[in-house]
Amino acid sequence: MTLLNCLLSAWYGLPFVSPNNILVTTINGAGSVIEAIYVVIFLIFAERKAKIRMLGLLSVVTTIFATVVLVSLLALHGKARTVFCGLAATVFSICMYASPLSIMRLVIKTKSVEYMPFLLSLSVFLCGTSWFIYGLLGLDPFIYIPNGCGSFLGLMQLILYAIYRKNKGPAAGAVPAGKGEDAGDEADEVEDAKKAAAAVEMGEAKIKVNDDTAVVDKVAAQV
Repeated sequence: MTLLNCLLSAWYGLPFVSPNNILVTTINGAGSVIEAIYVVIFLIFAERKAKIRMLGLLSVVTTIFATVVLVSLLALHGKARTVFCGLAATVFSICMYASPLSIMRLVIKTKSVEYMPFLLSLSVFLCGTSWFIYGLLGLDPFIYIPNGCGSFLGLMQLILYAIYRKNKGPAAGAVPAGKGEDAGDEADEVEDAKKAAAAVEMGEAKIKVNDDTAVVDKVAAQV
């Protein structure tokens, strides 16, 4: 999602699409390169199933970006081109900023910030705020609307961090609070995990005992 957002924003900032927005192209162009490097590294070291999934997502990203580029070049001109590319960049920018919502939900559910690093939340807030101000100064709704949303979500993450900062990890044996069947399902998952761990330990102990017995039998046979 971040790669697609950077690509669309970089395209939107080009002079023949949106005049006087070259900074948008420069920064998001650099972001596109960095994200592409991340994807390549992931594809090198990921397992086969994860690679296939990533390649599928990458094909979707490429298709969407190519569609926006071709439509804006061949079918649209002037103001219509600016609005079309701006809307595309805005939609996927908001989707990118909304991605951490699942992490925020997990923080509220577990009352722990273990999976929400402070520096990342701070970066989201500062980045969104900076671009929000830039968009306001340039009176560009396609910049200040999505980044205003990003600034707000970054602020919410910082507030959650301030509330739960003392809880760096879930308490041992604690089960996240839930209601009805959800709580029961979570308790069952924890219990199953404990049983699996116990089974592994028993299996390892059994193997060790069998190995020790085999050694004793071998020594006895030699005697």
